[in-house]
Amino acid sequence: MIIVAGWLDVDPAARDEYLDGCREVIVTARRTPGCLDFQISADLLEPARVNVYERWESVAAVEAFRGSGPTDEQVTAILSAEVWQYEVASSVRL
Repeated sequence: MIIVAGWLDVDPAARDEYLDGCREVIVTARRTPGCLDFQISADLLEPARVNVYERWESVAAVEAFRGSGPTDEQVTAILSAEVWQYEVASSVRL
């Protein structure tokens, strides 16, 4: 399993607009074969922060979805980011 997790900083005044622009990406990702979960959401404490969480069956599934990556408009809106990809060897349901 692959987990992609981290955060992005955007202009706090434009965060809602940024998230609205991500809506179709979320819908598309969740319909993509190999996607187990996909979330992009506002942080409750930091007004500029957008949290990213994705869970995929495999690296191949992530790469097939990712394609060319975010749009130019989304890239321009991101002021800073820290997002990591993790390969998980095992998990246990709680």
